[in-house]
Amino acid sequence: MNEELNRLSINHWAEADRPREKLERLGAAALSDAELLAILIGSGTADESAVDLMKRILNDCKNNLNTLGKLSIRDLTTYKGIGPAKAISLLAACELGKRRQNAAAEKAPLLDNAKKVYQFMHTKIQDLDIEEGWMLMMKQNFRLIEAKRISIGGLTMAPVDIRLMMKEALLKNTTILAFCHNHPSGSTNPSREDDKLTTSIQKACSVLHIHFADHVILADGSYFSYREEGEL
Repeated sequence: MNEELNRLSINHWAEADRPREKLERLGAAALSDAELLAILIGSGTADESAVDLMKRILNDCKNNLNTLGKLSIRDLTTYKGIGPAKAISLLAACELGKRRQNAAAEKAPLLDNAKKVYQFMHTKIQDLDIEEGWMLMMKQNFRLIEAKRISIGGLTMAPVDIRLMMKEALLKNTTILAFCHNHPSGSTNPSREDDKLTTSIQKACSVLHIHFADHVILADGSYFSYREEGEL
C-alpha cells in the first residue's frame, strides 16, 4: 500500500503536500531541497514522483547541492525521468545559487536626513499636479524598508488615515518613520493642515515607540523639513 502511495504523481497528492502549493502557502524556506528541485523538473516518471526522483539523485550526491552542481548533463540524464531539458534546468539553478552567494547584498537607501529623503522621493512626485502622501518606513539604522503611498488627492492632499499608517508601520517592523508629500503649487510653505498632520503622526508614533524622523514637503527643486526647522 505504501509503495502505491509513493508512486502517485504529485497531482494526486493532497494539495497541502504539493511543492508548488506548499511554497505559495508557506514560503520557499519551508520546502526540502528535493521539493524545490522537483518544482524545477516539473514531473517524474510513471513509477516515481518528481520529489522521489530528486530525493534519489540527491542521495547519490550525499545530499549535497554542491556535488549536484558538479554533475554533467550526461550524468543527470542517466536517471530515468531526467532528459536534457530537465538536466539543464537543474544545473542552471545550481549555478544561480553559486552566483547569489558571490553577489553583494543590495543596500537599501539610507534616509537619515531631509536632503536624502528629498533626493529619494523628488523623482517620484515632483512633476505631479496632484498631492500625494508617502510614508517611509525604516530600520533603526535609517535604511529604508519600504516607501508606501498612502494618500492621493487633488490640489490638496486627501485626508491621511493615521491608523492605517501605524498598522503598516507595525506590519513592516518599522523603527523609524518619515512622512513626505508634494506641493504642486511649487511652494514648500507648510499649511495649517500640514502642521496638524505632523502633530498627529508624531503623537501616534510616540504611543507605539516609533521614532518620527521628519515630515518633508517637496516641490520641484526645493523642500521643507519640519526636523530641520526645529518643529519636531
